Amino acid sequence: MAQAMHFTVLIPARLASTRLPNKPLADIAGVPMVVRVAQRVAHLGADQVVVAADDACIVQACQAHGVQALLTRTDHASGSDRLAEACQLLALPDDAMVVNVQGDEPLIDPLLVRAVAELLNASPGVSISTAAHAIDNVADFHNPNVVKVVCNAAGLAHYFSRAPMPFPRDTPAQLPHPAPLRHIGIYGYRVGFLRQFPNLAQAPTELTECLEQLRALWHGHQIAVHISPHAPPAGVDTPEDLARVRHAFSEAPAQV
Repeated sequence: MAQAMHFTVLIPARLASTRLPNKPLADIAGVPMVVRVAQRVAHLGADQVVVAADDACIVQACQAHGVQALLTRTDHASGSDRLAEACQLLALPDDAMVVNVQGDEPLIDPLLVRAVAELLNASPGVSISTAAHAIDNVADFHNPNVVKVVCNAAGLAHYFSRAPMPFPRDTPAQLPHPAPLRHIGIYGYRVGFLRQFPNLAQAPTELTECLEQLRALWHGHQIAVHISPHAPPAGVDTPEDLARVRHAFSEAPAQV
């Protein structure tokens, strides 16, 4: 019989947001958004689902809805730093696995979260797992806000970039074949790596591209990539995004 997989889902949540103030607490059908995210992934088989918050009001909102939450420092430079502190507070061992789900994705597919955890579990030499899906239009391929990833034959990331890659030299106006991959911002981590990460020097490529995952590659860590058959629903960054998600919950609350 296969051994059961054990992992923790961590949901970092910051109160400050320039485009959408108090975003984690934004109301979605009577429930704060970060709680909606936790509820979304509550039944996918994780040992625990924990919100790592930077403000006591987020912790209180989570606890009021039966969601476990931790208060972390307000001065973390990145979400990974916040996750590392949460692992410390939870006393997770170095060989434990965590999956980072963003607190502004109330429509995230729980099966995608599970797939990222399973990939890390099946890849003992890998520090991080993540996901991607095929790009199907040229505009996204050339959009610097759409992060691309190129993988090797083993499904490990070669490089992440905001630039179009691999670049089709002979047909620059077309998509390359096979289809290029858009990176999905979900990560599985080994806790031992997360404890190291805040102490790793930033990579020149990371500073150039503004992509934190390039620091891991720069220092020789492997990143396994799950290829999803479809694009995930968009997260919430703007008031327009919030209105779209609220509409989805009002139209078919049992389906989201």
